[in-house]
Amino acid sequence: MSDAALVELVLTGDQDVFAVLVERYKDAVQNLAYRMLGNVTEAEDVTQETFVRAYTQLGTYKPMHKFSTWLLSIASHLAIDQLRRRRFLALPLEDIPFLEWMPDLGISPEQSALQGEQQDEIQLYLQKLPSKYRAVIVLRYWYDFSYEEIANTLKLTPALVKARLHRARELLARYMQQNATSENEEVQVDALPRR
Repeated sequence: MSDAALVELVLTGDQDVFAVLVERYKDAVQNLAYRMLGNVTEAEDVTQETFVRAYTQLGTYKPMHKFSTWLLSIASHLAIDQLRRRRFLALPLEDIPFLEWMPDLGISPEQSALQGEQQDEIQLYLQKLPSKYRAVIVLRYWYDFSYEEIANTLKLTPALVKARLHRARELLARYMQQNATSENEEVQVDALPRR
């Protein structure tokens, strides 16, 4: 059954059908919230609040738009609000959880560890980005939203979306280059002969 048909059933009084929409999109909402917040507990809170808001505001949903875009728009706004609330707090590295949701693909423990480290590194780079850049990066590269969909979700113009994506990629490249430079300096220091 389509999302629009499910929404229509909920609006006509069959509230239990909303559970189907929750089941269908809970992972996508949780993933978006986690990518933006980098904290499992906060992501779970945002996920729960997203579905509460979606349920209470279901009458504002317009079937001409994709339900997923509408729902992820609510989630991204709630995540940005959460980021604003904690703007002045520094997030210690030990509070950034491992990506436990990665499926077991039958790969070796070594490959799994390397992939986990890469995912953690990506998450650390994302956390360095200001929220306005993080939102466009997550929607574009994790959810494959078009510029139009991102613009509609974040209430921006497509031109501003392109500009923010460009700036976000520049910042990510800078963070990666700084990290590579500092790692090379550490290797060079370690390579010095000891006396």
